[in-house]
Amino acid sequence: MPRPREFEEDAVLDAAVECFWRRGLEATSVRDLSEATGLSQPSLYNAFGDKRQLFARSLERYAAQSMRARIERIEETHAPADAIRVFFGDLITRSLADTDRRGCLIVNTALEVAPHDAAMRRTIGAYLAEIEGFFLRSLERLRDEGALASGHDARDLARHFLGLLLGLRVAARARPQRELLEGMLRPALMLLGPADNRGGGINRHS
Repeated sequence: MPRPREFEEDAVLDAAVECFWRRGLEATSVRDLSEATGLSQPSLYNAFGDKRQLFARSLERYAAQSMRARIERIEETHAPADAIRVFFGDLITRSLADTDRRGCLIVNTALEVAPHDAAMRRTIGAYLAEIEGFFLRSLERLRDEGALASGHDARDLARHFLGLLLGLRVAARARPQRELLEGMLRPALMLLGPADNRGGGINRHS
């Protein structure tokens, strides 16, 4: 019978996420991961494989807890236009509170690793497609309700919002200024029509 593991896998993955998030894949050593997780290097290899395998597991953990959980919560509690506004408002709030300027692990990986790693490019592409899917679902609901302005294609707008998300994440690491980020976002949100005052979107004085 195999010996049971003497650690909590989720806790180890959370520690690895923090390590990769601070340093990136290439700059993170196995020694860094060993120190962060409290596991010896042989134990890490036995449990998770090599560094890239552990990174893939950590990225999935991050996606599940950060991206998917937030999208699910927002979709369940907001009308479609407000869901997009709240999503971006939350993104700006998180970006401004990110004093270490870590940004988003998925976007960071898209810039650092995906350009020269075909497998990681596919992985990151799938995560970005999930975010695009959230925008598309919201916009299609708006269209079906007759609330999407004529002449706007839901899929094109979903891709536009995805591109805006990527731009905001990058800009926030270099210039974490509310005026800049909200100025980038405001024209795009106008495509959704007037905001409900009960919604969580941005406004000029937020």
